[in-house]
Amino acid sequence: MTYSSFTLDNSSHGNEVTGVMFDAMLAELRKETSKPRARVLRIQARGNVFCTGRERAGRTPAAIRRESARIIKFKAALRSSPLISIAEVQGNAFGFGFGLAIVCDFALVAEHASLGFPEMRSGLAPVAILSYLGEYTLPRFAFPLVLLGKPIDPHRAQQIGLISEVCPTDRLSAEADALVGRILRLDPSAVRHCKSFFLSAQQNSFDQNCRLAVDALTKGSLALLERKK
Repeated sequence: MTYSSFTLDNSSHGNEVTGVMFDAMLAELRKETSKPRARVLRIQARGNVFCTGRERAGRTPAAIRRESARIIKFKAALRSSPLISIAEVQGNAFGFGFGLAIVCDFALVAEHASLGFPEMRSGLAPVAILSYLGEYTLPRFAFPLVLLGKPIDPHRAQQIGLISEVCPTDRLSAEADALVGRILRLDPSAVRHCKSFFLSAQQNSFDQNCRLAVDALTKGSLALLERKK
């Protein structure tokens, strides 16, 4: 198997991600990490919007803490997964939905979509996205985006580094298909090592990365020679 997908299907509530949806997606990510079957994860949504947030069902400190921890666990699992993740954003993405697209390896967004973090307008600091937003864009862009909650268009989001590509609405699916095809034509082992090293390098110092690169290049080159035999 080379291809896996999540489809957000809660269109009557703006495709808000429910606890059940979170649990199912997290279980699938953990399964792929322990016993990889697929190589690409494509995240799509039904309806006119991509995702306008997440369900907030907790009413007690313990329940709210569990919900909060689940968000962080999911984002960490998605980001560190050996799967190459592609968000196919066909409509508006707000709050958790925008954060989900950002944390994917590729975020392809329809040109008419609106993107933003409106939580502060309700009096809630969206610290989940703040915990990693600065890795994708400069603080000068990130902080006003979250503090003021003003939506931006996909071209602006691409300009400041939050999404990969802006697509004509009628071409979005075809562009995602083409990207999946390009990834699947690459050597599977090399792709996994590329993502793994890239993520690690962001957390390490330059000197650490240089030392690790020697080992990685040696192992990778030996594996390439073996495949050519």
